Amino acid sequence: MHLLKQDESFARNFSEVVAKMRSEVRFCQRCYNVADADICSICSNSMRKQETICAVESIRDVIAIESTQQYSGTYHVLGGVISPLDGIGPDQLNIEALVSRVQKEKTEELIFALNPNIQGDTTIYYIQKKLQPLNVRVTTIARGIAFGGELEYADELTLARSISNRLPVESYVSNR
Repeated sequence: MHLLKQDESFARNFSEVVAKMRSEVRFCQRCYNVADADICSICSNSMRKQETICAVESIRDVIAIESTQQYSGTYHVLGGVISPLDGIGPDQLNIEALVSRVQKEKTEELIFALNPNIQGDTTIYYIQKKLQPLNVRVTTIARGIAFGGELEYADELTLARSISNRLPVESYVSNR
């Protein structure tokens, strides 16, 4: 409705910009993030820790993590997670490219930043098993009770993980 109310030249220009965006924007050959060249701006940034990779489900996750300004490594967009019920298997994701990249680039740490659900955990487990023969540190982002959340409303699995992955108070207080 908004476009119908606009001048015809505006609508034409808008459609040309969308078509140009679709034809010129592509995916990074290294990490599968969006790019306007063969390699994205994150992968080509020499100031980033090239030996650290953060594996995420989608490009939206890259944007979310980048907005925190707390991560200075590179990414690898898997393009989804393993979900047999949805017909998504490992071969439909960018998993082999990740394994190959970890081998070739002498990666020191692979951080999983996947959603804390069965599909995310299954994907982490699958990739971690494939990486076992390699000398790479495999970690996942912390999980638990959200800041400002209330224990009585947390589900059992979240609360259980929060208790089993508890932190020393000194490390919690010193990180604030």
